Amino acid sequence: MTTRTLIPPARLARPRGRALYRTAFALVAGGFTLVFLGPLYWIFSGGLKSAQEAVRTPPTLVPQTFQPENYAQAWNVMDLSGLLLNTLYYAFGALAFQLVLDVAAAYSLSRLRPVLGKAVLGMMLATLMIPATVLVVPQYLTVLDVPVFERNLLNTPWAIWLPSVANAFNIFLLKRFFDSIPGELLDAAAIDGAPPLRVLWSIVLPISRPILGVVSIFAVVGVWKDFLWPMLTLPDPAKQTLNVGIYSLSSGVPANVLTAALAVASLPTLILFLLFQRNIMSGLTAGGLKG
Repeated sequence: MTTRTLIPPARLARPRGRALYRTAFALVAGGFTLVFLGPLYWIFSGGLKSAQEAVRTPPTLVPQTFQPENYAQAWNVMDLSGLLLNTLYYAFGALAFQLVLDVAAAYSLSRLRPVLGKAVLGMMLATLMIPATVLVVPQYLTVLDVPVFERNLLNTPWAIWLPSVANAFNIFLLKRFFDSIPGELLDAAAIDGAPPLRVLWSIVLPISRPILGVVSIFAVVGVWKDFLWPMLTLPDPAKQTLNVGIYSLSSGVPANVLTAALAVASLPTLILFLLFQRNIMSGLTAGGLKG
């Protein structure tokens, strides 16, 4: 059975067809490359310019003055090391809470089948339709005075960790993967006398490494790139994240040093994606098909 394509294979086999296909592919691939890599080149090259060249109009495509010391100046003047440690602390704390609580929620919805489990899942997925900015005010009022406990969580890591746990998208991804695990495997463990927690720890989690890697990356990047929520809940400059700290110190810093600081702030997530892009794609597609 032949595969149907947009262009017939017989036409692609001709020299003219191959030339047109390669030209179209090169134009499309080159256009997308410019769209995605253009901003990265602009920010990293802007950190190498002088202060006058960084604000020049029209801007220069290639730096005329090469000043790599701008990155060292940004690291020292804006205290990027302290902001980086704060961000790592918040990001990996949110990762730990998400792995524990989101996995437990997804496993219970997938395998334990609680009463009204489908209704709970439906209400969780409905929250994905609500814009994130709409939830800022009620979330802020909640961390300002936590119900029942009557605690103020501002300027504490809990203000970042607790809202990040309620991630319906990650729970849905985990549940879909858990649904794809063969039931016979889990039934055999139950027959051998393994309780549900033992089945989760010894069987489900080792199989779920691809999707756990994806959820981990989403959790770290979600905290790393967030700006509005840390700015509201962490007013203390000593406890701010990287993005908020750079914004707070941007008023008295030259444009080239500020651009270098922004390049440093974007570098860790870029490296994370380049290292684990294959795991991200395999984890997102895992559990999509049964069989």
